[in-house]
Amino acid sequence: MFFRQSRGLLLAILLAGTCGVLWPENAAGGSTTNLNSVEVVDQIQTHNQARTDELKRYKSLRHYQVEYRGYATTLAAKMDVEVSYNAATGKTFRIVSQSGSPFLCDKVLKRAVDSEKEAGQDKASSALTNANYKFVMLGSENVDGRPTYILHVEPMTESKFLYKGKIWVDAADFAVVKMETEPSKNPSFWISRTLIHYTSVLAHGFWLPQGIRSETKVRIGGTAVLTIDYGSYDFGQNVAYSGAGF
Repeated sequence: MFFRQSRGLLLAILLAGTCGVLWPENAAGGSTTNLNSVEVVDQIQTHNQARTDELKRYKSLRHYQVEYRGYATTLAAKMDVEVSYNAATGKTFRIVSQSGSPFLCDKVLKRAVDSEKEAGQDKASSALTNANYKFVMLGSENVDGRPTYILHVEPMTESKFLYKGKIWVDAADFAVVKMETEPSKNPSFWISRTLIHYTSVLAHGFWLPQGIRSETKVRIGGTAVLTIDYGSYDFGQNVAYSGAGF
């Protein structure tokens, strides 16, 4: 029993932190122009601010799931969370349902929600800026038929809300549409490595999170996988961002 609880706590520390790392909310084709990494980052910040100003509200129903396999043991849990965003007050989270391992629901999935709340209280410390990251241009390629820039990002400091790896930036909207990263700071010796895959979706004129898959290798054996399906977005009377003039 002690071994199982200790293992769960180790997983909870990292898996919950994963969700704080990856929550970019960015508000169409063409080809990439000859921009360097500095110019692309400048455009990211300019467009992100414009989209933040335009995005007024939305609701979505997220689907969280975590599964651990190892030592002939499988533990799993699921949770549905209604998320409401309002530009004036920020995000609110309401757990709609949960099932599976109560321990994983409490120590992993609920912590994932709490981690995002914490990250949202200080957005500047986790933003894609020159203050937080070093950027290197790697090239360009199409993602779902849209040209993108590929950049390597390296955090300036170790933080549970920063990451290192590759990001794909839409060449027209300068939104982050894809990430393949790992946390900049390993929270425990018992975690050997965590790989995170993130995608976003263009919804009602805004780029918003679509899905996260985090796979964690544990030194004591086994693999834990956390997935978040962000579902569809209901914008109510929100005015869509057109991208014009930015």
